[in-house]
Amino acid sequence: MIEFFYLYDPLCGWCYGAAPAVVKLELLPSVVLHPMPTGLFAGGDRAMTPDFAAYAWANDQRIAATTGQVFSEAYRETVLGDPDGRFDSTAATRALTAVHLTEPAQELEALHRFQALRYAEGRDNTDPATLLQVLRDLDLTGAAALLEADDPAIAEVMETRQAMARGMMARLGIRGVPALVRLEDNQMSPVPNDVLFQNPADLEARLGLSPDASDAVR
Repeated sequence: MIEFFYLYDPLCGWCYGAAPAVVKLELLPSVVLHPMPTGLFAGGDRAMTPDFAAYAWANDQRIAATTGQVFSEAYRETVLGDPDGRFDSTAATRALTAVHLTEPAQELEALHRFQALRYAEGRDNTDPATLLQVLRDLDLTGAAALLEADDPAIAEVMETRQAMARGMMARLGIRGVPALVRLEDNQMSPVPNDVLFQNPADLEARLGLSPDASDAVR
């Protein structure tokens, strides 16, 4: 069994671009995958100005060209085009922390849903009410209850996990997300970033995993 840490932020477009590879990796029976939010875009409360929206859209087009992930016109018009919008991943990270506290095996599923909500459906995944409804739609009732109650454990665990992720980044010289860290024989090592943006079907080979892992998934 090989362990990986997946460092992410729910507002990171490149993390959305890496989603197919992450899904593939989490399904491999030879792998344990630990999602770790970094808080990279949490707390900034950056306004969605026309200049920032144009910059984000241009970057999103590069991600789409590299990964094939969909960045819809609805996202461009409704999310990037909202003059009252904010670029702050605090609410989404809190919601994912609530999932981690109650149904940790579902954290990545919730993350993928939050990403699709924004980039494919053009809905605001910085809005707490929207995120709460998504948790209910996913039948993550325990997480929804914690979030609705503003349980203090959420802030405490969120801070702890982000500190762990940032410490890992600092030790390994990782400068951004998404990032994949391999833990093997008690040694941590960063995985080359481009592994996450290539054909997921070849992921095992790129990571040097045993071929029988692929056979077990089918």
